[in-house]
Amino acid sequence: MSERILGLDPGLAILGFGVIEYDPAKKRDLSPDIRVVDYGVVQTPARTDTGKRLCTIYDDLHSVIDEYQPDLVSIEKLFFYRMGNTILVAQARGVVMLVLAQRNLPFVEFTPAQIKQSITGHGNADKVEVQDAIARELKLKSIPKPDDAADGLAVALTAWFRMD
Repeated sequence: MSERILGLDPGLAILGFGVIEYDPAKKRDLSPDIRVVDYGVVQTPARTDTGKRLCTIYDDLHSVIDEYQPDLVSIEKLFFYRMGNTILVAQARGVVMLVLAQRNLPFVEFTPAQIKQSITGHGNADKVEVQDAIARELKLKSIPKPDDAADGLAVALTAWFRMD
């Protein structure tokens, strides 16, 4: 029986997600079978009331969970860079945490540096290095677009790499 990991890259304007599937019985194989189920984004319109944008994230994340039925959710931890943007991302992340609690879904969290380390082998990799590594590891013909969706796959893949 396969299991699914939903990776989330929270944001108020764009929340990236990626869903991967694997067979837990084959996790330790030399060539484990990991497949991409889907990836995409939840977008909220600019110049819309923040409360309405958070409601969109809430509703759409419930829909993503209904559609993909993940066994585990992996979330990128909040990274502080610009205070105004950080607060908005924190609000979106709070909605994500609420949805996961309502659905009783287990989750793990990783910092951006941990994700980069897991995907590329070093914690200060740039976006292109991470995207190339995702495409290679998941045997994709091209780099997933938009960038936020690729980030969602990176977060999901990090959870898979770090499983015991």
